[in-house]
Amino acid sequence: MFTPETIVADALQKHPKARWVFAAYHLGHCAGCGMAGDETLGEVAEGYRIPLDDFLRDLNSLAAG
Repeated sequence: MFTPETIVADALQKHPKARWVFAAYHLGHCAGCGMAGDETLGEVAEGYRIPLDDFLRDLNSLAAG
């Protein structure tokens, strides 16, 4: 399960399609960003002003599909 405390690098490793969710939110560069390993999903949502609940819902929906 993805949470606000999940580290971006862990999220990208957790599910192979997670990068598609990042791309849908125009965060495709996170996969190659040097800071991505240290940032949490909550910090990314805050920094890029995206709705955290929607972002987490979309990431967590990967487990259902």
